[in-house]
Amino acid sequence: MGKDRGPGPLVAAGEILAMLGVGRSRFRQIATHPNFPQPYQVLSVGKIWLRADVEEYIRQYRQPRPPADDEQG
Repeated sequence: MGKDRGPGPLVAAGEILAMLGVGRSRFRQIATHPNFPQPYQVLSVGKIWLRADVEEYIRQYRQPRPPADDEQG
């Protein structure tokens, strides 16, 4: 058997929600955007993406959010 370990870490919608900091309905909107990566594979339980593709999308297209407990005295 070869040492091929596959494409790398995979993520599903639940992990991507946390990565983006959004809810399910907002994620559905984001996932239809032309710049959002295509799923690596579609399984009977849903779509999965390469983590690296999602992280690259976040770096390129998502604005950083201010900290939740930002004090503005």
